[in-house]
Amino acid sequence: MLQNENIKYKTLDVVIVGAGFAGMYMLYKLRQLNLDVEILERASDVGGTWYWNRYPGARCDIESIEYSYSFSEELQQDWVWSNRYSDQSEILSYAGHVADRFDLRKDINFDTSVKSAKYNSDLKKWEIITNCNKKYFANFCIMATGTLSSIKEPDFNGLNKFEGDWYVTGRWPHDGVDLKGKNVAIIGTGSSAVQSIPVIAEEAKKLTVFQRTPNYSIPANNRPLSKDEIIKSKSNYSKIREKARYTRAGVGYNQYPEKKILDLTEDERIEELNKRWGIGGQEVFLSGFTDVGSEQEANDFAAEFVRLKIREIVKDPRTAEILTPQNTIGCKRLCADTNYFETYNRENVELIDINSSPITTITQEGLSTSEKNYNFDIIIFATGFDAMTGALLSIDITGKDNIKLSNKWKDGPRSYLGLCIQGFPNFFTITGPGSPSVLTNMMVAIEQHVEWIYECIKKLNISNKKEIEPAISAENNWMDHVEEVASNTLRYSCNSWYVGANVPGKKRVFMPYIGGQDVYRKKCKDISNNDYEGFIIN
Repeated sequence: MLQNENIKYKTLDVVIVGAGFAGMYMLYKLRQLNLDVEILERASDVGGTWYWNRYPGARCDIESIEYSYSFSEELQQDWVWSNRYSDQSEILSYAGHVADRFDLRKDINFDTSVKSAKYNSDLKKWEIITNCNKKYFANFCIMATGTLSSIKEPDFNGLNKFEGDWYVTGRWPHDGVDLKGKNVAIIGTGSSAVQSIPVIAEEAKKLTVFQRTPNYSIPANNRPLSKDEIIKSKSNYSKIREKARYTRAGVGYNQYPEKKILDLTEDERIEELNKRWGIGGQEVFLSGFTDVGSEQEANDFAAEFVRLKIREIVKDPRTAEILTPQNTIGCKRLCADTNYFETYNRENVELIDINSSPITTITQEGLSTSEKNYNFDIIIFATGFDAMTGALLSIDITGKDNIKLSNKWKDGPRSYLGLCIQGFPNFFTITGPGSPSVLTNMMVAIEQHVEWIYECIKKLNISNKKEIEPAISAENNWMDHVEEVASNTLRYSCNSWYVGANVPGKKRVFMPYIGGQDVYRKKCKDISNNDYEGFIIN
C-alpha cells in the first residue's frame, strides 16, 4: 500500500460497497475468479439492513425457508430456522454464520463509509475515498447498498427541545431500549411500526400512536417450524429454489395456483380470501391473484374484505374507522403482522389521527397537535426510508465526463435493468431501481443479480475488455418499459415509498420493475446470451 499526503492508496480488481446479503454473496462469487476484492462496510459487522433494524418486533415477511441463500447445498442442510418468519436476531445470526463459514470477514473493511466514488477515464478505474482517509482504485465498483438502508431522518419542529429520549426504528440502539413503565409515542404506522407497536404496547405503561395514513395488514400467523416441516423443506430444497426463480414474486414454498379473483363467484371469493387470511403471510394473500393488482373491481373486493376484518377485530368503531385504509390494496407494500389491530383494543393504547389533529411541534415534555399537548418519556419515529435511491445518492458518485449521479437522477433514477447506468462504466447496482428488488423475494433477486454480474465480469476478463456501460438508447428503452408496465397496474394510485412520495422533493417515479422476477430473469439472460445487447464494451 502506497502512502501520499496522508491518504493511503490501494489498488483492487473490485470494490464492493455493503456487507449485507448482496455484498457477501458478491464477494463469495468473485473469489472464484481469483480477483482481488474487498468490501467497504459502514457498520461494525455483516448483515446490512438486519444489522441496523433492531427495533422491537423486527421480522422478515418472507418465509425463513426462502429468505436464505440457495448457492450452497451444505449451508441449506446445516442451518435450521426456528420459525416460519425469522426475527431480526435470527437473520443476523444467519448472516454471521455465512460470513464465518466462508471466511468472508477477512476481506471486509468494517466501520468504513464511502464518501465518494469517481470514474477515472484515463486509468479506466474507479477512485473511491472513505471516511478513513483511504483511497481505493478498482476496475469495477459494485454497489450492494440495499434498498431500505437509508433512513428518512425525522424532521419535526422543536425536536432539539425534547428532554426525553427519542429513537428512529431504522437506527435502533443495539443494546435495546427499556420501555417498562414509560409513556411512549410512536409516529408512523408503516411496516416497521406495524411490527413494533404490538411489542411496545406490551411493555410500555402507555403507548400513543400518531397515524397519518392507515395501512393494510394481514396476519402473519407466525409459529415455530415443526420437525416434519424442516425435514420436508430440506429434502425438497432444490425444487423449491428452482420454482422460486421462475415465479413472479420469487417465492416457491407454500405457493398456491394463480387465479383471477373475478373468475370466482362472490361466495368463492370470500371463501378463498378467508382461507388465505387464515394461512397468513402477504405472499400467500395477494400474490396468487393475478387481477388484484391491475383490475379495480378485483382490487376493491380484496380491499373491502380486509376492511371488514379490521372492523371485526377493533372493538371501538371510531378507532377502527381511523385504522381502515381507503386506498388501493397493494399500492403500498402489504404488511404481515402479529396482533397489530388487536393491540388497539388494549386500554394502554391510544390512536391519534394526525390528518384531523396534525402535529405542530415537538416540545420539551412531548409534542403538541393542533388540539392537545402530550407528555412523553420516549418518542419513537417510524418514519421509514429514502428507499431504492437514498443510499446511492448519499455518496458523491461521479461517472465519466464528470457526470454526477445526483444530477442524472434529479428527475428520478435511470438505469439499464436496474443493474448498470449509462455514463458510469464498470459500475453495478445490485437490486437497483429499475429491477424487481422490493417487489419480490429479495434473496432471489440478489442471487440473480450477483450471478449476472459475476458472469459479466468473467466474460470481460476472458475477452480482455476493460469497460462496459449501457448505451443511452438501451437505458431509455428500458426505463420506458419499466414505466409502461407500472402504468398498466394500480400501483400509481396512492402515494408510497415505491414512488418516493414519503421523501419531500423526491420526483414521483415508480422505481422497481413490476413485470415479475420470472420475466425479468429471462430478459437479463437473453441480453447476456446475445453478447450483452444494449451495452457498449471496450
